[in-house]
Amino acid sequence: MPGRNSAMNIAIICFSPTGNTLRCARVIQDHLEELGAGTELIDITPLASREGPVSMEGYDAAIFGAPIHSWRAPRLVREWLTTLDGLGKKCALFFTYGGFGVHPAHHTTRQILESRNFTVVSSAEFLGAHTFNLGGWRAMENRPDERDFSLAREFAGKTLKRLTGEDTGLPGPFEKTDHTEELLDSIEGFRFKALTRLPTREGKSCSLCMACEDICPSGAMDASSGEADKSRCIACLACVAACPEQALIINDMRGIWNAKLQMEKINEDGLRQKRGVLYF
Repeated sequence: MPGRNSAMNIAIICFSPTGNTLRCARVIQDHLEELGAGTELIDITPLASREGPVSMEGYDAAIFGAPIHSWRAPRLVREWLTTLDGLGKKCALFFTYGGFGVHPAHHTTRQILESRNFTVVSSAEFLGAHTFNLGGWRAMENRPDERDFSLAREFAGKTLKRLTGEDTGLPGPFEKTDHTEELLDSIEGFRFKALTRLPTREGKSCSLCMACEDICPSGAMDASSGEADKSRCIACLACVAACPEQALIINDMRGIWNAKLQMEKINEDGLRQKRGVLYF
């Protein structure tokens, strides 16, 4: 149920394996509440949190946040969104990403939500430390930062006007791609060309706090064995980020960092100069 009585009750629903999206979601939530909206922040990262849909009956609108994995919202998120019924209500989107490849994430997610009876009124993208920094990359280190949070507050303020109807505008078409769905699906597998060693304790002991298993979005991590199931792992590294003992290890990715920059035709300075974008 919504957090408190207000003229506008907004569900902020986010998927955030390594915390970047959640940090932006909290900034958005705080600013919406400063502006008088009631909110509830719903974290759908753990597998158990997506066992069923979120009912929109208790809310006037929703804001959905997720990282971009291989140019789209993660497959687990896309599949879960198809279980929702928007009841004709308005919603907004925002994404976090590590500096490489944004589109067609806005377009494809909008398509899903509009097919589920939502009206998308805005979208945004914010920079965040790349997941593979946990393996030695240096993509968007220390992001999101105040630049991103300032933009997130601007997004929240403008989006609230769209959600309440004070601003009746809608965003134009988002950037598409000529790639087929089959090709986009195959691109998702490229993450495992970088992550060649799935999270593991290598048989070593730990305190079995279960944080890695509890946060795992796909149910791949088994805390008892300290191994990830290859058939279920989505290479989000939520387990590695959540481990308080740093007991889980992956392969060293530093050796392919320069190759990644060359493939993307950018250097580290160019990457650091990237800024978030609002879509209204």
